[in-house]
Amino acid sequence: MEMSKYFLCFAFFSFVGWLWECIYYTIQQRRRVNSGFLTTCFCPIYGIGGLLGLVLLGRVQNTVVLFFAGMIVTGTLEYFVGWLLEKLFNRRWWDYTGWPLNINGRICIISVVAFGLATVALVKYIGPATISFINTLDPVMVQASSMVIALVMLIDTVYSVRHMNTDKLWFVEKQEEFIENNRIMNRIRETFKR
Repeated sequence: MEMSKYFLCFAFFSFVGWLWECIYYTIQQRRRVNSGFLTTCFCPIYGIGGLLGLVLLGRVQNTVVLFFAGMIVTGTLEYFVGWLLEKLFNRRWWDYTGWPLNINGRICIISVVAFGLATVALVKYIGPATISFINTLDPVMVQASSMVIALVMLIDTVYSVRHMNTDKLWFVEKQEEFIENNRIMNRIRETFKR
C-alpha cells in the first residue's frame, strides 16, 4: 500500500478516535469537550494505534491471540504517549488514577481490554473496509487529500505546541470525581479488591 493510503488510514483513525473521545467526555461531563492534544478534529494516538494494529497484527488470524496482542500493543502505546506528554508538557491528557488495576494512571485494565476489543474490530472489519474504500478513490485524489490533511495536522501541531492551552484539560481533572460517584466503577473496583 502506498504511503498516502497509509496516511489516509492514519487520518481516518485519528478522526474516529477524536470523535469517540469527544462524545464520551461530553456525555460524561454534560458539557461540550474537545478532547485530544490538537485543536482540530484529530487525535493522533488513535491513528498511530490503528496503523500499528494493521501493520503489526493484520495477519493474525486467531481472534484470541489478536485480542491479547492488541492489548499489549495499544497498552504500550498509551502508556508511552501518556508518559511522553507528561514529560514534555507537565500535564496529563488522560488519567486512570482510581480506576481498577491502573499503572501510574496512564493505563488501566478497562482501557487495555477496550483497546484489545477495538484491535479485533479494526483488523477484522474496520481496517479492511477503510482500505477497500481508499482503494476505490482516484490516486490523484488520495495524494491531494493526504497532502492537505498532512498540512492541516502539521499547522495544528505547531499551533498547539506554541499556544499550549492546558485549560482545555479541565475534564481530565474531573475524572477522579466521576469515578468516585459512578456506581458501576465502584462495583468494578470492589470486585478487583477481593
